[in-house]
Amino acid sequence: METKDAAKPCEDGADPGDVSVKGLTQSWLKWSSDHQEYQKHNPFSNNEAPAVQLQKGQQSYGRPPEGSKTEQRGQDAHSHVSREVQELCQVIREIGESQEDGRAAVQFGTLFEHYVSISNKVVGVLLRARRQGLVHFEGEMLWQGRDDQVLISLLS
Repeated sequence: METKDAAKPCEDGADPGDVSVKGLTQSWLKWSSDHQEYQKHNPFSNNEAPAVQLQKGQQSYGRPPEGSKTEQRGQDAHSHVSREVQELCQVIREIGESQEDGRAAVQFGTLFEHYVSISNKVVGVLLRARRQGLVHFEGEMLWQGRDDQVLISLLS
């Protein structure tokens, strides 16, 4: 009896349910050559050939290989931090008082006590938001207790 859903062939044309010595050998050889190529770029491998060195100024210098899990984790982390920055700005809008220029502002102590229930990284998120030009405050770093009276202004 035939079924409508026939098994899809693999990329190399072999049947996925067919496990043969030839298929296993081809799979192993492909993995081996891929791994050898990867090791050429791995600075921690013990291979004799010199690793390919990127120079400063090249497009991929200091970046993970495209399509890698490391690149994906970096993109995920970036989007997570961006969401936290936007959430912090929203909290400042909600609890802040409008200044004479129409922008919302809040004291650091008030923001810290309110935002710490949302995230324990309030100072780091504030620094990131300042780097992005979204908030302004005096000083290089904010410390709980010492800087409770510092005014944090929303710029946008």
